[in-house]
Amino acid sequence: MAFVMKKQIPRRLFLRGAGVTLALPLLDAMTPAMAQTAVAPKPRFVGVFFPHGMAPGLWEPQAEGALPDKLPFVLESLEAVKNQTTVISGLWSKSAEPPEGTTGSDHWVAAAYLTGIKPRKTAAADATVGSPTIDQFIAQKIGADTLLPSLQLAVEDPNSSSSNCGEGYSCSYTNSISWIGLPTPSTEPLMRTAPLPMELNPQVVFERLFGSGGTPQLRAARLVQRRSILDALVGELTRLRKDLGPADRLVVNQYVDEIREIERRLELAAKASSDVPAFDLPPGVPEQFDDHIKLHYDLLALAFKADITRVATLLGARDLTNRVYTFPKSPLFPDGGTSPSFHGASHHQDDATQIRRYGLINRYHVSTLAYFAQKLRSIPEGDGTLLDHSLILYGTNMGNSNQHQHYDVPHFLVGGAGGKLKGNRHLHYERKSVTTGNLLLSLLDLYGIERDVQGDSTGRLASL
Repeated sequence: MAFVMKKQIPRRLFLRGAGVTLALPLLDAMTPAMAQTAVAPKPRFVGVFFPHGMAPGLWEPQAEGALPDKLPFVLESLEAVKNQTTVISGLWSKSAEPPEGTTGSDHWVAAAYLTGIKPRKTAAADATVGSPTIDQFIAQKIGADTLLPSLQLAVEDPNSSSSNCGEGYSCSYTNSISWIGLPTPSTEPLMRTAPLPMELNPQVVFERLFGSGGTPQLRAARLVQRRSILDALVGELTRLRKDLGPADRLVVNQYVDEIREIERRLELAAKASSDVPAFDLPPGVPEQFDDHIKLHYDLLALAFKADITRVATLLGARDLTNRVYTFPKSPLFPDGGTSPSFHGASHHQDDATQIRRYGLINRYHVSTLAYFAQKLRSIPEGDGTLLDHSLILYGTNMGNSNQHQHYDVPHFLVGGAGGKLKGNRHLHYERKSVTTGNLLLSLLDLYGIERDVQGDSTGRLASL
């Protein structure tokens, strides 16, 4: 550990032990004692995608302007963060539509979510989305000096033994919503891109965040011995605490407790996976969706807190998934219960009863967004919270999925974006007049990234 003197330590201090590298959260001791201003908080970005649209009539506020006193059925869980929530209706996900003159082929283009570009139709190795996704533009801007420039997470196995997921489209278009740019010959009409793997296993994510030092052999040995990563840092932590004030010691102790709690949950998840032979899940992947996505979100909140990464994407489900969800008993679901299959329920026949059943799935998915947002809001940073300095984009690529409509597509923004975004608003745009590319271009503006066009954009998003 670096020598600490007069309670001044560098922001990028890492504690190191056998097979372990532990970043620290922001501490008062990282600000020079005579400084008159606090360390400027860093911006963060998270992009979350679920396919299959949302139940029409159950997510849209009735009027533009301030959000209503009672949020729509699907969005009720966002009440606690309503002042930092912007609901956007009327957007046109044109890049997810089938090519003109064809039908089908709109279930295979989740990658268009963060590009605004219809992917090249191919099942071969020349799959491309025509542009890096906006999370990668943002990572280039704000993530270069972090341990991980960006983090990609999945809550449903993105692997497939087939290169063709349907209608002649590569599985890579549904397996990842995050793509990087590659060197491209000037003779090629589309920029070469490559998908970034979305990590399913929270144990692997934990190791990337907190076990990045040392060799894979050392980390594997520690797992076999069931030792906490913190056990390798006892001496380092003890020395650090001696040089910190009471407030900073409290922050470090809380951070350590959160890491231990996540380790405990990962160990339980690994045990549960090994005890359920009917599920072919890797060790460390929880059986229940609720445990899985909340572990990912807790790890991401810790990574933001320690400034290990500032950019992340999360693939909530794959197109055409027939996953069934167990609703946790809560005020939103007082009786718990089990959902119908996700994709099956999305074809609700425009029947009010079936739409309501589908709306329960959307309501549940949004509740996990609310969980993450409230987690970020609970973590102080600088003159505010992590949520104040973050922006979460949550959306899909269909409106009314029963009719495979790609207009009136739901998108929600949660967070303050470092003071650049005002919440408690509903922005509505005329049907088929504003593409999702306009939204993506406007989000890049919030991070100081100047581009003339993003995908099918025709300009900036008015009123954002």
